[in-house]
Amino acid sequence: MTKKMGYRDWRWQAFWWHHFFLLWSTINGQTRYSVQEELKRGTVVGNLAKDLGLGLSDMFERTLRVAAEAGERYFSVDAGKGELVVNDRIDREALCAQSASCVLPLQVVVEEPLQLHRIEVEIRDINDNSPSFRSNELSLNIPELAAVGTRFHLESATDPDVGANSLKSYTLSKNECFALRMKQLEGGKTIPELILEKPLDREKQSVHKILLTALDGGNPVKSGTTQITITVLDINDNFPVFEKNIYKISLGENSIKGAVIIKPKATDADEGLNGELEFSFGSQTPESVSSVFAINPLTGEITLKGDLDYEAAKSYDIDVTAKDKGSPQMEGHCRVQVDINDFNDNAPEIVFTSQPKPVREDAPSGTVVALISARDLDSAVNGKVTLQITKGPPFDLKPTFSNNYALVTNGPLDRETSSEFNIEITATDSGSPPLSSKRTIAVTVTDVNDNPPVFTQPTYNVYLKENGVPGSILYSVSASDLDFGENAKISYSILDSRVQDVSVSSYVYINSDNGSIYSMHSFDYEKLKVFQIQVQAKDQGSPCLSSNATVHVFILDQNDNAPTVIYPSSAALGSLSHQRMPRSAKPGHLVTKVTAVDADSGHNAYICYRLAEATDASLFTVTMYTGEVRTKRAVSEQDDSSQRLVIEIKDDGDPVQSSTVTVSILLEDGLHEPILDLRQKVAEPSKKTGRITLYLILSLASVSVLSLVTFLILAVKCIRNSRSSGSCCMRRSDCDDYKNPNRNLQIQLNTDGPIKYVEVLGGDMLSQSQSFRSCMSPMSEYSDFTLIKPSSTTDFKEVISVLDASLPDSTWTFESQQVSRKKRGHFTSVNLRKS
Repeated sequence: MTKKMGYRDWRWQAFWWHHFFLLWSTINGQTRYSVQEELKRGTVVGNLAKDLGLGLSDMFERTLRVAAEAGERYFSVDAGKGELVVNDRIDREALCAQSASCVLPLQVVVEEPLQLHRIEVEIRDINDNSPSFRSNELSLNIPELAAVGTRFHLESATDPDVGANSLKSYTLSKNECFALRMKQLEGGKTIPELILEKPLDREKQSVHKILLTALDGGNPVKSGTTQITITVLDINDNFPVFEKNIYKISLGENSIKGAVIIKPKATDADEGLNGELEFSFGSQTPESVSSVFAINPLTGEITLKGDLDYEAAKSYDIDVTAKDKGSPQMEGHCRVQVDINDFNDNAPEIVFTSQPKPVREDAPSGTVVALISARDLDSAVNGKVTLQITKGPPFDLKPTFSNNYALVTNGPLDRETSSEFNIEITATDSGSPPLSSKRTIAVTVTDVNDNPPVFTQPTYNVYLKENGVPGSILYSVSASDLDFGENAKISYSILDSRVQDVSVSSYVYINSDNGSIYSMHSFDYEKLKVFQIQVQAKDQGSPCLSSNATVHVFILDQNDNAPTVIYPSSAALGSLSHQRMPRSAKPGHLVTKVTAVDADSGHNAYICYRLAEATDASLFTVTMYTGEVRTKRAVSEQDDSSQRLVIEIKDDGDPVQSSTVTVSILLEDGLHEPILDLRQKVAEPSKKTGRITLYLILSLASVSVLSLVTFLILAVKCIRNSRSSGSCCMRRSDCDDYKNPNRNLQIQLNTDGPIKYVEVLGGDMLSQSQSFRSCMSPMSEYSDFTLIKPSSTTDFKEVISVLDASLPDSTWTFESQQVSRKKRGHFTSVNLRKS
C-alpha cells in the first residue's frame, strides 16, 4: 500500500494542514490513500489520526468513525491506534466495473466538537479475473466456395480487470485453413476475426475444430478458451450486407415503450430463398439488451420494450444479425450503439452523516448539531442539489463541500419555550422540472438551570387555633420550576429567624419534599398571637437557584381560660369573702361588687354574673354585667343574720368556662351604711358631694399645671444640651432600655354583646407584652374604666392590693397604682370608678 500526498515535500504538506485546521473548525480537508483490492480484513490502510493531525489525547477524548455510507462496509477506524483498516472484502470489479479509475469516497466524523473529513481511497486492480467467453462453443457455417481472405466475425472475450490486467490478445490453435486477425472498431475496441487462408473442400473435410484462446496482461498471465466448430457448406455464396457496420442513435430515458428506435437495412445479392433475409439479435446478446429491446425478424425494426434507466446503463451495444434462407445459410452483422440521455427522474436524497445530538439551551450561535449530505442519482445539472430548511426554528444550514452541510444554531434557545424542534429539510435538484424531497430531523434541547422556583403566591396567611396537637400540619406551600429533571426538583426549608428571642425552628418544621409545614408544639394565643416564617424553595441545579415566600401565622383564640376573680380580694386568693350590711338597708342597697377578668379575648372574654346559690334568694340579686350585689327588698326581722351567696361567673366562649365565688354577708343592727344609692345621691345632692367634686377638679388642675411646668423645664434643658452635644434630652446610651415603647400600637373596638370594650395592643408584633381593656356596661348605673394587663405574667396580688384600698363609697374616687417593672411592656394600672 502507498499513500498519495497532495504535495511532494512533506514539510510543506504539514505546514498546509496546520493552517487549514486553524481556518476550519468543523469541516477539514481531503486525504487520499491507495490500496489493492482483495486485501484481508484488518489490513491497515493508513494512520488516519496522524494524517488528520489528531494527537494521542484527542484519540481518547474524541470519537473517530467512518460515516454511515458505503464506506462503512469496507473500512473502519481502529479506536486505539487511529488507523484506517479494511473491514470487508473489496472487489474492485463490483465497485467500479471496468472504469479506469476506482476511487471510494469516505466521510470520517470526529466527535466533540463535531468535524467532518473527506477521505478518498483508490482501489487498485489486481489480476484476479481470467478472460472468459460467453459460450464454451462457437459454431460457424462456411460455404466451401468461400474465397480465400474472407473474414468471419468471432465472439469477443471479456475480462473484468482493467489496465495491464485486462484482455490483451487472442491465439488460435494450429490448423491448415484459418488464421486469426484483430479488427479495430471505433472507440478503441478490438474484436477477433477468423480469416480463410486456404480454400475449403467439403468432401475432404466437412468440419474443422479450432480452439480460440484469450490472454490478459497480468502477471502471471490468465486465459480463457472457446471451441470453434466450423461446418463447410455448399454453395449459397453471397452474404447479407448491411448499409453500415455501426449505427449510432440517442434515446432519452423517458422514451415510450413500443417506439421504433431504428431500422437497420441489409441486402443479399442472391435470389430466391438465398436472398430472403431474417433479422435477429446476435447469439451472444446479453439479457440486459434483450430485456429492453426487441427486433422485427422480417423488417429489422428495433423497438423499445423495456424501461430505460440512465443510472443503470448509459449505453447499449446491440449485435444485429441478418441471415438468408439459402443452403448453406449465410449471415451478415452490424452493431447498433444506443446512447441514453439522462432525464431528471430521480428525486434528491438527504443523508444524515451524523445523527443529531441534543443541544444545550445556552449553546452559542454556530454550534454544530448534525452533519448532512445530499445526493442525486441523476447527472450533470439534474444531479446538482441544494438544501433548505423551514424558517422559524433558530437553526441554519452551513454548506461545506460537495453537497455536504452542517446544521448549526443561529439564535438563542429556550427549552422552556420549546424543548424539541422538528426541522424540515428540503432537497431540490436543478433539473427541469426540478424534483425535491423532504426529511424531518428532530433536535432535542437539553435543560440548563436558568429558572428559579416560583411560589404560587409571595405571601401566605395561615389561621391556626391555639392549643393544637403538636406535629399537626399548619399549611402546605407550593412552588414550581419551569426547568426539567434535576433542575426542577425542589426542596423546601425554613430560613432562620427569631420569634420572641427563640429560633423559629423551635416552633415549626417543614417537609423538604412537599412543602408541608408542621407545628413543633401547641400555641397559646395569650402568649403568642402572630408570627411569620420565611420559606425558601431551592432547586437541585448547578448552580442552584432559589426564591422565598413569607408565611404569616395568626393564632386564633380558643376559650381555654376561665374567668378569674380579682375582687373581693379574699375570694381571689381562694378564701371566703366576708361582707357586712345593716339590717336597715333599703331595696337596691349596694352590698358589694364582684370583679373578674378573662385572659381570653373577644367573645371568649365577655363576662356575666349570676346568683347561683343563696341562703335567701329573695333578698339579694346580682347584676348580670357588673357583678354588683344589691338587695332586692328590705331586710325583715325573720331574715337570718348570716347570708351565704354563691355567685357564678361565666364567659361567652364555646365551650363556656366559668368560676364561682362565695360571699358571706353578716346582717348587723345599727351598722353605719358605707355606701348609699347613687340614685338617691343624684336626687338629694349634699354639700359633701359638691366639696369632693371641687377637690377632685382642683387636684386634676394642679397635676396638669405641674406636668406643663415639668415639660417646659425639660424642653429648655433639651435645647441647651442640643447646642453643646447635639443630642436631645437623653444620651443614646440612655435610650437602650426604652426603644419606642408605642411602636406597633393597635386599637381594637369591639361592640358585640351588651359589653362594650376596647383592646389596645402595643409593643412588638410578636411580644404581646401590652394590653389595655375598657369595659363599659350600659345596663349599670355605674361606668367603670379599667386598664389592666391580663397576661400570664400579671401579678394578681398586686392588683388585689390596689382594689382593697378602693372600696366603693358614695364619692368619686381616683386611684392609681404604679407597678414598677424593669421589663419592657409593663404599664400603670389605673382604675376610675363612679359610685
